[in-house]
Amino acid sequence: MHTVALVVYPQFQPMSLALSSVFECANLLHGEQVYAFHLVSEAGGTVMSSHGFSVITEPLRSEGYDTIIISGYLELGEPSPELLACLSSASSQSRRIASLCTGLFVLADAGLLKGKRVTTHWLHIAEFKKRHPTIKIDDDRLFIVDGQIWTGAGMSAGVDLALAMVENDLGSELARRVARKLVISQRRGAGQSQLSALLEIDPKSDRIQLALAYARDNLSGDLSVTMLANVARLSPRQFSRLFVEETGKTPAKAIESLRVEAARIMMETSRHPVEVIARETGFKDRERMRQAFLRAYGKPPQLMRNALYASAKGDS
Repeated sequence: MHTVALVVYPQFQPMSLALSSVFECANLLHGEQVYAFHLVSEAGGTVMSSHGFSVITEPLRSEGYDTIIISGYLELGEPSPELLACLSSASSQSRRIASLCTGLFVLADAGLLKGKRVTTHWLHIAEFKKRHPTIKIDDDRLFIVDGQIWTGAGMSAGVDLALAMVENDLGSELARRVARKLVISQRRGAGQSQLSALLEIDPKSDRIQLALAYARDNLSGDLSVTMLANVARLSPRQFSRLFVEETGKTPAKAIESLRVEAARIMMETSRHPVEVIARETGFKDRERMRQAFLRAYGKPPQLMRNALYASAKGDS
């Protein structure tokens, strides 16, 4: 039995609670209870969330948990000395200690991150470096596993983190089944960027959104302005004008961003040769993809893949 404790405190961000569904579905699909999930706080009892509703919690114990996960909060506060002491004690009795978003600050204050490589929400990276300059933090990772310590970026990354835990405990097939059960369209790996190209483009009208959704699903096909304009039910001239007005980018630049992101994800989640990745993501050949990566990241694909493999070895 894997005992998982999610630690909350006053003004915790309620999206932290979403990861409990991952463990619940893992139990359901495995056919027996393999996870016992506990919502805990420093003293137990009623704890108010940042959204104004309360949850009932158990008191945090210093032992008895396989996994402890620290929830995040919207405003950076100061955890109590009692909570930090309890976490420090519990860490020596637990297999995994994890944080979501700003929960990383709690782990750092508890003295649990010495010599560890970690991550948190991109918005809080600068403040974390200011408060904890000796801790190595990655600016743009969805989550990082470094020995006993698991750290995640934003709140939604908590689901990705929990899925990775299920995969670690019970195998990749069950983790995939849980993701399908929760209607998660794409499992995101640890090395994936926190920022989405489609989110960054951020079109306003349904027609441009429809064209970009089509492009994302057909990266290896014809994504000319004529084709995308046809999907959006606009003339090519109307489409190009509206696209630039809404996104600040030309259609060609936006499509390149989508292809670069897809190629990077393929590099992080597969061992396909660069030539195959270039073809599957619409770059046609290795050189075109190399030039696009240089524009986007300042590094060629192979150098990024080598760095990814080196990072993965460090995580293991």
